[in-house]
Amino acid sequence: MERLRKKDAEAGIEEKRLTDDQRKAIAEARNVYESRVAERRIMHQSTMLMTADPAAAAERESEYRRDLERFASDRDRKIKEIRERS
Repeated sequence: MERLRKKDAEAGIEEKRLTDDQRKAIAEARNVYESRVAERRIMHQSTMLMTADPAAAAERESEYRRDLERFASDRDRKIKEIRERS
């Protein structure tokens, strides 16, 4: 870790400590993401059990993956916004 800090200092990258409020906000963003993923997983499993057509199942799987990617993207964007706040 010390080597990485030294390398960052040489590159001119400033280390910022997170405030307690920022830590709480980041934890909340992660919790929201995890709950959305859990809810979507349950819905996906339920839908897949009722889907007999392979083409429809593939489409549902594709939708599920897209939703997971969107959730992760939203989470990462929100965390980045929190970290950038002063």
